[in-house]
Amino acid sequence: MSDDKPIEKMSFEEAIRALEDVVARLDGSEVALEESIKLYERGAKLKARCEAKLKEAEEKVAQITLNAEGQPTGTTPVEGL
Repeated sequence: MSDDKPIEKMSFEEAIRALEDVVARLDGSEVALEESIKLYERGAKLKARCEAKLKEAEEKVAQITLNAEGQPTGTTPVEGL
C-alpha cells in the first residue's frame, strides 16, 4: 500500500487503484485487526475521493453539453447521417 501521496491530491485513477489495493488486502486473511481498521478507514476516504472526482467530471460534462441558456445542445441529429 502506497501512502506517499495524500488522498486529496490523487487523481481518480490513482485513488481507484489505491482503493482496489485496500480491498484486495482486506479480502486476504493475513491482515491483523488493527491494520484492517486502518485499511477500512483509508478505503472510506479513497471511496469519497473517487465519488468527488466523478461528480467533478459529471459537472464538466453538463457544462459542455449545455449552451449559455442552459439548454441541451447536440441533441438534434446531424443532416445526412
